[in-house]
Parts: sequence; C-alpha cells; structure tokens
Amino acid sequence: MDMDLDVPMHDAIEDQQLGPTLDEDRENDNNVVTTEPEETEDLNDPEFKPGSSGIADHKSTKPLELNSSNISQLDQWIAYLRKCQVLSEDDVARLCKMAVDVLQFEENVQPINVPVTICGDVHGQFHDLIELFKIGGPCPDTNYLFMGDYVDRGYYSVETVSLLVAMKVRYPHRITILRGNHESRQITQVYGFYDECLRKYGSATVWKMFTDLFDYFPITALVDNKIFCLHGGLSPMVETVDQVRELNRIQEVPHEGPMCDLLWSDPDDRGGWGISPRGAGFTFGQDISEQFNHTNDLSLIARAHQLVMEGYAWSHQQNVVTIFSAPNYCYRCGNQAAIMEVDENHNRQFLQYEPSVRPGEPTVSRKTPDYFL
Repeated sequence: MDMDLDVPMHDAIEDQQLGPTLDEDRENDNNVVTTEPEETEDLNDPEFKPGSSGIADHKSTKPLELNSSNISQLDQWIAYLRKCQVLSEDDVARLCKMAVDVLQFEENVQPINVPVTICGDVHGQFHDLIELFKIGGPCPDTNYLFMGDYVDRGYYSVETVSLLVAMKVRYPHRITILRGNHESRQITQVYGFYDECLRKYGSATVWKMFTDLFDYFPITALVDNKIFCLHGGLSPMVETVDQVRELNRIQEVPHEGPMCDLLWSDPDDRGGWGISPRGAGFTFGQDISEQFNHTNDLSLIARAHQLVMEGYAWSHQQNVVTIFSAPNYCYRCGNQAAIMEVDENHNRQFLQYEPSVRPGEPTVSRKTPDYFL
C-alpha cells in the first residue's frame, strides 16, 4: 500500500522532506501537463470565503422534490456530461443549488442499504469513471457509494464531479457521494481543480460553487450498520459512530480535529496512533481498528485515500480494506483499479479493471512506481 502524499497547505513546506513528487517531476515529462498554480487565493478574502458563491443562499426547508421538469433537465445534463462535455456556468449554478437541497438533508453518517457497490478515489479520470460504470453496472440499476476524491490530478475534474453530482441529484437514493480530503478549497488550489476551472471557464466562479457544495457532502456512511465507510481513517477523538453524527460538517475541512482525521488518516502496520507523514490526520494500528469495530459492532472499515497497486488491499487482519478506483493513477502509476460489491447477504466481491483506452493519452506498463503523490 502506498501513500498519496497530499499535504494541507499549512504544512506544504514539510512535503519537501518526503522526496520528489510526481508533480515536481512533471516538468521533465512531456506527456503530463503541470496544473499547479503558482500561488493560491486567500480564503479570508470575501470573494473566496466559504459560501461566497451563493449556491446555498436560498436553501429549501425540505429535500428537493423531483418532477417531470427537473428530471428532464437532469437527464439532459447527464447525457451531455457522459460525452465529457462541460456544462455552462449557469447550468453548474442550477445543478449545485439543486444538490444543496439534496445533500443538506443527508447525515454525517449516511445510512446505506445493501446491495451496494463501494468505490474509492477517481481523481478527475473521467473516462475511467465511465469504465467503472461499465464494470459495475449503470446507475440506477446498481447502487453506488463513492468515498471521495473526485477532483484534482486527472485531466477532467470538472466533468467528473459534475457528472457524479448530477447523478446524485437525479438518483438520490441510488448513489451516495462522500467527501474526500480533495473536496476542499485549499487542496484543490494546489493539485489541479482550481486551475482547471480557470482554464475551462475563465474565472474561479465554478470552482467556488463546487467547493461551497463540497461542504454539504456527508463525511461517512454506514452500510447495513456493519460496514463503516469513509475516505481516510479513524481519529483518536472518535470512539463511536455516534460521535461522528454530532460533528458540524458544513465547513471547509479543518487542519486538525476529528473531521480532518476522518478524511486524512491511514492504517499502519505499527500499533496505536502515530504521526502521519501527510502532515494531517494520524496513522492507526490494528489494535485501534479492532477496538473501533468491536465498540461499534462493525464487521469492516472500508476506506480509500491510498494508492494500492491491485486496486484494493486488506489491512489489520481484514478489519480494514482500502479501495482505489483510479487505474493508472496520474496516467503513469500502472496500478489496477477496483470496486467492491456487497450483496444482500453481505458477501463481498472485488471487481478489478484497467484504464479505459484513450487514443493520444499516455499509457504505462504495469510496474511499481518509484514514488507516489
């Protein structure tokens, strides 16, 4: 298992101690385009502060009711987005406002029924997301749970997150989208989504709308009260699932604290809690995951957040599974991707897949990369 060494902006200098990253190496790779901005916006600037996009200014007091008009609009958007086209800025605003009126009513620990297909990071690799739906089956025929990190790294973050949000609004009980550490204002300014929005729309408006929407994404899910699903990992400040339910999630991802840990932490071979090399969250050992599962009567913790070469990897004597759904991550890591199907009897099956074939984009043979992001 290899770590996707993102760091929060306040700890970015510490990343220099971890050796070169793929982004630093991109200048020497003619096949990969650098997307990092030279500087980031100040979130204290009123123009960029949370909520500045206005998508949540007129929130409904009840969940969005689908009718023939908005169903027709959503179906048109989904058909358009599946062709890897970007919506207009006005349509993004309409979509995000609709999504707020769906997501604001979901819980911090969103309950999920089986059967469900659980997915990890997709990171803007749009064509591989379409491949995922071919492997797992179309939504709404298949129920999906995505565990975060829809944007950054890949070339098509705008199209990827737009499609998933549109599907969430269209089929609110068939697809669940959790928040990852990349669904954040600060991280997306460093790792590509902000720059992509500027390039495709000419301003930061769409970026502001989506990052305001990210605040409403649930942070965990619970499948049939047995499988605890989240992007990152456990927190020393969270002993029970009920404690997660009490958190205030409608905010930018904090630099520390339980919400930060749930989106940033990683399992580790060493016991107990450890300092994370990411600069956020913690590492946690088998003793921690076993105790958490026992306390909460869980059978499994499912999470994403880390590159695994086979697409999935077990940890802690099968108390934890990591699922990664971006094949050939960053178009150069050579990894497989996987999704995990959980049926009505809680049987689990992993479906692995290779990258979608896209003429003109870089390919790589299966090999272990020298270093990871």
